[in-house]
Amino acid sequence: MRADGPRLATWLLLGPALLWLVLLIVLPHVDMLLVSLRLRAGFGQYQTSAVHYLAFFTEPLYWRTFMRTAVMSILATFLTLVIAFPVAWYIAKMVRGRVRSLLFLACLVPFWVSELVRTYGWMILLRETGVVSGFLQWSGLASGPVEMLYNDVAVMVGLVYASMLFMVVPLVTTLDSLDDSLIEAAYDLGGNAWSVLREIVIPFAMPGIVSGCIVVFMLSLGNYLTPVLLGGKDSMWFTEQIFTQFIVRFNWEQGAAFGVLLLVLSSLIVWLGLKLTRQSFTEVMR
Repeated sequence: MRADGPRLATWLLLGPALLWLVLLIVLPHVDMLLVSLRLRAGFGQYQTSAVHYLAFFTEPLYWRTFMRTAVMSILATFLTLVIAFPVAWYIAKMVRGRVRSLLFLACLVPFWVSELVRTYGWMILLRETGVVSGFLQWSGLASGPVEMLYNDVAVMVGLVYASMLFMVVPLVTTLDSLDDSLIEAAYDLGGNAWSVLREIVIPFAMPGIVSGCIVVFMLSLGNYLTPVLLGGKDSMWFTEQIFTQFIVRFNWEQGAAFGVLLLVLSSLIVWLGLKLTRQSFTEVMR
């Protein structure tokens, strides 16, 4: 009975998480897969078919939209990493105590409001009658209103801003565990800032870099509000295609197929990224 006690306690602690995982993630995805394999043969009648998956590969608009979404998401991930790494280094190594807490809080504060509110904030800043356009006209840098919305740059700014915290947190956690004596020893042996960064800091921080990139990439690839609001109707984002199939065309079978393809193809891209960086998923998650 004593041996069963800890085991029972473990299952009781894991029970809510497993229940949440099964009910809200596994079962909906299984149902979406089953819906995607249905083909309407009549009123209330269906037959099993993979025609909705074939439509993705035979219609250039669909797979080109996905490729564009994937490339833009990879670029957003790279830019987020480039911006977040110095921030994370400064928080983890350059400051201590209350200042560090305040800087980390400053990164967290924007996420106290919803993504929709934050995106509308960027629209207020970048629209033709917005703050940035007004400042450019006031300073004489522009002779008239400047429209900065509804383009890829605006979408990229929104994606990077929306994902910054999810890159900073794993980087701070990883860099904080880096022993300062290793960096001091590297400088004592004749290393410069670039060689220390390349040979010590980046290899040590690689698990945090990869885990942050995975989260940011998946969030960017599956983002809907930011591309649609900042990029307009011509944003050409794959999640917009899914929304169109489900809500506009009421073609749930095609929308479910696109959802499954988004999950499979994004997972494949993440797997390829892990292979290229020679990182294992278990090590990164650890």
